Amino acid sequence: MSRYENDHPEHTFAALSQSDEQLAKLSQSPYTKPASADRVAKAKAGLEAKGFKVTEVPNRAAAFDALKAAIPKGASVNNAHSTTLEELGFITYLKGETEWDNVHHKIILEKDPAKQANLRRTVGSTVDYYITSVAAVTENGELAHGDLSGSKVGGVAFGAGNVIVVVGSNKIVKDLDEAKKRAFEFALPAESARIRNAYKLPGSNLTHFEIINTASPFAPGRIQVILVDEALGY
Repeated sequence: MSRYENDHPEHTFAALSQSDEQLAKLSQSPYTKPASADRVAKAKAGLEAKGFKVTEVPNRAAAFDALKAAIPKGASVNNAHSTTLEELGFITYLKGETEWDNVHHKIILEKDPAKQANLRRTVGSTVDYYITSVAAVTENGELAHGDLSGSKVGGVAFGAGNVIVVVGSNKIVKDLDEAKKRAFEFALPAESARIRNAYKLPGSNLTHFEIINTASPFAPGRIQVILVDEALGY
């Protein structure tokens, strides 16, 4: 496999916690550290018990390979913004010539805001494969995530034919109460720091917040989880 670099290294948590005073106070958070092997095993078992297909991999290079292998040739693909996917080098890979129909690229090419929003709502949410990460995975196997616009939540909840979640073990939490805490008190401040760096805006917001309790009984196997034994994203 050819390795692809993260083209936004300034947006990793380590970099942002150095450059953004508001984020610096979280630099020693336990949510920046990979989980123990026991916790990873517990979360994997919990996810599988909830009906999710889980692939555990040791590192980001293996995660890249697993993600690439999970998407069939010719499939339409979209991705939410994800520092995790950037750290894998997968976003850089998607920007080149791939064997898939990169819908995200088509959306970005549309410069009219209203038309771009409509593309996000329609084709962007109904692709064959939607790729993303989440804010937290509980030891019991629930997934927690959110966004500002609703496009990510919509695609994950129902719109896309298949969803692949790539998640570092640093996102494993005890239960849903801690999942919400991690999302609002750690992931949101980190994303706000990224927004300040990238767009010079005050920050972001979790306007939409979703708990995925189990795999859908109407579409078993629709959501796949690639669980990485490393700290990735926020």
